[in-house]
Amino acid sequence: MICHYIEKFLLVAAWFTRVACAFSYCGESYTEEIESVGNVTANIKTFFGHIPTLQTERLMLRKMEIQDAADVYDYSSDSEVPVYLLWRPHTSLEESRRYVHLVKKYYAKKEFFDWALEHKASGKMIGTCGFARIDEANLCAELGYVLNRSYWGQGLAAEAAREVIRIGFEVLSLNRIEARYMVENEASARVLQKLGFTFEGVHRKAIYVKGQFRDIGYYALLKEDYRK
Repeated sequence: MICHYIEKFLLVAAWFTRVACAFSYCGESYTEEIESVGNVTANIKTFFGHIPTLQTERLMLRKMEIQDAADVYDYSSDSEVPVYLLWRPHTSLEESRRYVHLVKKYYAKKEFFDWALEHKASGKMIGTCGFARIDEANLCAELGYVLNRSYWGQGLAAEAAREVIRIGFEVLSLNRIEARYMVENEASARVLQKLGFTFEGVHRKAIYVKGQFRDIGYYALLKEDYRK
């Protein structure tokens, strides 16, 4: 991980050098740019090293725990839930347990950026919401969420995502949060529209999943639009 981080930092530094010189921008400004990238990277690593519990009106966003395995299996074994996602339904409780153990390992390495969603009224873990990836050099992240089908249509995905977006812009200093979805998933598109995201187009036959090529729609929200 240390070698990977150093390599990544050097690539970012080299990119800034080329841009700075192209615009006669070498000197103090270049140093400030590199320091800015380094500070954001450190902020993200620190934040997800001790991922905090967040509260919304109906949800608690928290770390996923081993005891959540049964609730994970409840929604992950439902064939309707991952229809427009990359993974297939879980076939056993043991598979869900292995998944939760894997998540815990990635939490420890500061490489997992999702919260478990606990429904306050029932105490049940009903899905996840967070960032599928974070591009630290470009201050960009990809939003993702999944929800137990019994809780669809209640505005819970948007409620969770709104809090994650707030963290992205106000705490992690991101400039752009984007989301991808299979174009047939109109419900997900409606969630993103509700959150104020702007539709940016479709990448035709962009991914091959579950035996077929799928068109992928893109939405994004910029910090400048979030602030309005």
